[in-house]
Amino acid sequence: MITKENKQKAIALTQVGKKDVGSPQAQVSILTARIKEVTEHLKSNKHDFMARRGLVQMVGRRKRLLKYLERTDFESYKAVVAKLGLRK
Repeated sequence: MITKENKQKAIALTQVGKKDVGSPQAQVSILTARIKEVTEHLKSNKHDFMARRGLVQMVGRRKRLLKYLERTDFESYKAVVAKLGLRK
C-alpha cells in the first residue's frame, strides 16, 4: 500500500497545476509508484498471485493512460515518460 507521503511525492513530480491530483500525468505517476512497490513485494513473495493480478491490472491501466496522453498531448506525454524513466 502506498503511503500518503509517497503518493504526494509522486503527484508532485508531474503536477500540471498547484492543486492538480487527477490529471492523466498525476495518475500515471501514482500508478508507477504503486507498481514499483508491488514489484518489490513480489520479489520476496513469488506465490502471491492476487498481488500479481493487481500488478497486471495497474500496468494495463497505466498503459491506457499513457496511450490517451500520447494521443491528446504529445509534449506532456514525452515529459512524463522522461521524468518517470519509463520505456516507450
